[in-house]
Amino acid sequence: MTTNLNIEPDINLSVKQTFGIESDMEVKAFSKKNEFVPAIDKDYKFDRDTTLAILSGFLHNKKVLVHGYHGTGKSTHITQIAARLNWPCVRINLDSHISRIDLIGKDSIVLKDGKQVTEFKEGILPWAFQSSVALVFDEYDAGRSDVMFVLQRILESDGFFTLLDKNKVVKQHKYFRLFATANTIGLGDTSGLYTGTQQINQAQLDRWEIVTSLNYLSLEKEMEIILSKNKKLNNPKGKEKVANMIKVASLTRKGFISGDISTVMSPRTVLNWCGNSEIFKDDGYAFRITFLNKCDDSEKSTIAEYYQRCFGEDLPESMINIQI
Repeated sequence: MTTNLNIEPDINLSVKQTFGIESDMEVKAFSKKNEFVPAIDKDYKFDRDTTLAILSGFLHNKKVLVHGYHGTGKSTHITQIAARLNWPCVRINLDSHISRIDLIGKDSIVLKDGKQVTEFKEGILPWAFQSSVALVFDEYDAGRSDVMFVLQRILESDGFFTLLDKNKVVKQHKYFRLFATANTIGLGDTSGLYTGTQQINQAQLDRWEIVTSLNYLSLEKEMEIILSKNKKLNNPKGKEKVANMIKVASLTRKGFISGDISTVMSPRTVLNWCGNSEIFKDDGYAFRITFLNKCDDSEKSTIAEYYQRCFGEDLPESMINIQI
């Protein structure tokens, strides 16, 4: 990363007007966008508690951890807030391919004055730390141990970060912000739902100053989101269909939480189902190509039962029979 983002917020925004939630809070924002500002989803609906927690991170430089089941929109919540604040935002997924070198940087051979020389290239972490960037770590509870120790140095930084590889201390930008999302609360996965997640060092967990939970929406809230993106369904018949779709999704979430099935319908899946239903004019076929085909064969009969309970009709046997 070479782009310098040594900029500061220059306007204040009303939380009530900007996010549509009841609050007298005002938050600093930028008047201009740049290449790192996420695109705005105009139909996005904000959860009040989660929004206030994340905004407190932006406003008061608090480190915020958002946890909850997958598919609930944890990362999207952060990026959509950043989008409305015109706040540069970078997401990093802490999968097994992300290493300490990726974050910190490494020595590289470059040409200078026609000669090859070794030069240290800073990684994304020191670049963001010195910029007015909101850095978001996704799947925080799945990070490798060498990565987690690097992140602990950032959490303990108190305004300074030592690049041991370069014998250099860098100072935190006044408007650098740090967020993370996780499926668990850092105590490990005792349910078996999130293989690969780990316990987080308690000393590190304590350094997240705000921890908020974002789980699946109520039927009414999810209905509001679906209808905002499918305005043709905003009528009695359309609302009844969308309600049934959300009820199916709710049953998959309960089944997932209880361990009956291993795949879950997120609000995004319901949106896709609505769109495919409009294309094919067949709710059952749209359900199959949107969700059922992603599921394990041994679970399809259970999921087909969810559909039957909500729509009052059976899926064709050809959709759920296991092909050998």
